[in-house]
Amino acid sequence: MAFDAFIFQLINNLARRWQWVDWLGVFFGDYLGYFLILAAAFLLIKETTGKRQIYFFSLTALSVIFSRGIVVEAIRFFYERPRPFLVFEIQPLINHQPTGSFPSGHAAAFFALALAVFYINKKWGWRFLAAALIIGLARIFTGVHWPLDILAGALIGLLSAFFARKILPK
Repeated sequence: MAFDAFIFQLINNLARRWQWVDWLGVFFGDYLGYFLILAAAFLLIKETTGKRQIYFFSLTALSVIFSRGIVVEAIRFFYERPRPFLVFEIQPLINHQPTGSFPSGHAAAFFALALAVFYINKKWGWRFLAAALIIGLARIFTGVHWPLDILAGALIGLLSAFFARKILPK
């Protein structure tokens, strides 16, 4: 965990130096996800029709709900890791409740969404994966997550989308 704290401090120590960078961190960490959801809905409507549209909607919904709503919450029920702003007694850039941080629900949901989009459209999928990574880094930058929280959430999200694709009938 010392390495996790070291990486956290490397990223988070960049906060509070330039107001515009802090603003970007808050935007990416708290609001970029809403734009991804809207973009995914647009792609779903634009890129698919009929049964394929139902399949990809089901894939996206199942991936996100399973990763964020079930797996993340089950882990948090049994394991509570304090958020970095509590450990280091810092003021996070994003207002957040002092709930457990491991794994990151944002990372789980947006990496699941990104891989589901990748299955619909590879070109846009890469962009969504990059955006999910930016969201994860911003959550560290703003002081609400540890790097390991983001990695675990990303893995949960990616595996959820992968297995959802395997189990859904085409």
